[in-house]
Amino acid sequence: MAKTNIVVIGAGFAGVAATKKLAKHFKKNNDVLITLIDRHSYQTYMTELHEVAAGRVEPDAIQYDLQRLFNRNKNVDIVTDEVKHVNHESKEVTTVNTVFHYDYLIVAMGGEPNTFNVPGVDENGFTLWSWEDANTLRRHIKDTVEAAAIEHDVEKRKAMLTMVVSGAGFTGVEMIGDLMEWKDRLAKDNKLDPNEFSFYLVEAAPIILGVVTEKESSKAERYLNKNGVKIIKGNGVAKVEEDSIELSDGTIIPTHTLIWTAGVKANTDTEDYGIEKGRAGRLVANQYMEAQGAKDVYLAGDIVYYEEPDKDNRPTPQIVQNAEQTGHTAAANIIAAYEGKEKVPHKSNYQGFMISIGSRYGVAYLMDKIHLSGFIAMAVKHLINLFYFLSIGSVYYFVQYIHHEFFHIRDGRNIFRKHLSRYGNVLWALPLRLYYGSMWLIEGLKKLFGLFGTTSWFGNEVTLPFSWLQDPTSGATEAVEEVAKPVFGLNYVYGEEPMMVFKEMPGWFESIMKFMLPNQDVALFFQKFMTLVEVAIGLAIIFGLFTWLANAATVALVVSFSLSGMFYWVNMWFVPVAIALMNGSGRAVGLDYYVMPWLQKKLGKWWYGDIKSIYEPGIEK
Repeated sequence: MAKTNIVVIGAGFAGVAATKKLAKHFKKNNDVLITLIDRHSYQTYMTELHEVAAGRVEPDAIQYDLQRLFNRNKNVDIVTDEVKHVNHESKEVTTVNTVFHYDYLIVAMGGEPNTFNVPGVDENGFTLWSWEDANTLRRHIKDTVEAAAIEHDVEKRKAMLTMVVSGAGFTGVEMIGDLMEWKDRLAKDNKLDPNEFSFYLVEAAPIILGVVTEKESSKAERYLNKNGVKIIKGNGVAKVEEDSIELSDGTIIPTHTLIWTAGVKANTDTEDYGIEKGRAGRLVANQYMEAQGAKDVYLAGDIVYYEEPDKDNRPTPQIVQNAEQTGHTAAANIIAAYEGKEKVPHKSNYQGFMISIGSRYGVAYLMDKIHLSGFIAMAVKHLINLFYFLSIGSVYYFVQYIHHEFFHIRDGRNIFRKHLSRYGNVLWALPLRLYYGSMWLIEGLKKLFGLFGTTSWFGNEVTLPFSWLQDPTSGATEAVEEVAKPVFGLNYVYGEEPMMVFKEMPGWFESIMKFMLPNQDVALFFQKFMTLVEVAIGLAIIFGLFTWLANAATVALVVSFSLSGMFYWVNMWFVPVAIALMNGSGRAVGLDYYVMPWLQKKLGKWWYGDIKSIYEPGIEK
């Protein structure tokens, strides 16, 4: 039987969502092949472009390799190529290097900046619609500020340190918010006064953030004004020169940096695809996301023009929620067409809008009723971003997002300021690591050899103080005269008897232990095993090998010992020390410095295969 070929063009939010849904549904069907084509080998996290452009995160923080996203989807073929033409008659997609036949096609090629033919924007302005755009803008700003630092002409220097964002929608507000935060770092690195910088947000409409309520709009405006951003409303950019811009009312603002975020149109590469066009060049789709005028062709994402009947016939917005939902609708209806089932009409469900204004403040309007701002709004945005990675099955990028946004961050540019930053010297943890590891090692050796007057756990005597394991004839269970009353404390004071965390095991834990250790033979094996575990943990921590796992194991042991009635409050310091040492302490004068990078490389290659800049046709998984 010939394979059914489903081709998806574009690996943005819509293309990835559609491909994931198709791959999951057809994972046991060897007769269906899904080919995902994009000019890049990665997905760009478009909503965070401003973070790269304004130096908050490194450029690779918003690049998600397609091999890593689809490595377990054996029916997905990733192709890095540029689509040149689509022939609906022969059902062929022609790229620069190959021709692909399709039975079903999803066009999810996204949008591109709409400059509305404003003179000079293309030549002298900067757009923010791709990873390349963000990097170009980042380099331009750094180079311009460096040049300004040695510029003697006062007026020219002022223009070089003036940055203007045109368009006060989501992207524009987020961009200017991150720019105003970057100011202090730029000033410090170039020995400038932060007060020399000027920031403008220009909007042709009478309000900023027109898609949210007045409450969010006014809060955002107040926050920007408080942080020195000059907001110009009802007066758009009319002309852009190399060293200035002119507004609609004739006002001239000297600047070397104009960032254009004022509009979006459909990807112009689709102009000759033979599909009916709507506003801003977007391709017209029906309620099933089928392209008008092209059989077996579906549309998804920013490229879609579909008037939603339950939204007063307004066209679907060009936002991430719509991209994913139209992608799911297109995929669902390809599945329906393939299986001969009834197709599903598109129904959008927009949960709300979240806008970050810098790294520490944001506004949000959720489910048409919940207003959030400040820390809570930013926390919700981060949670939504994290949920995205779980929704596409990528634990790897879930973890990477946390690293980039919270741990590998400079200048406190996140909601937790510098409190979570990993840019510290873990060498100072070395004495603590050696002491803590030695403590576990000595405890293990005491149990192994019966040192310092202790009883060896490697003998034939059960030393675990559990009543059901004791020999009633040994006298071990006889009551001992109490010599001191146990006193609670987190340190040992002379003359006091330390208090147990639990004097007796909780009933539920006792049931578990009775199941695990039903008799003395099992208990003797368990004693010996735990002794070796303590020795191994001590050596691992001392030599800095697998320190995260070793210290996590010590926390688990403390919990177990506490519940067993074998642990004192004065030793509860074991837990915070273990947690502290989990912060990469083995990479300073430890074996983790060598082992972890090697292990990550080997496991990464085994799990993901070879990560490449170009993926050729042909599944290699």
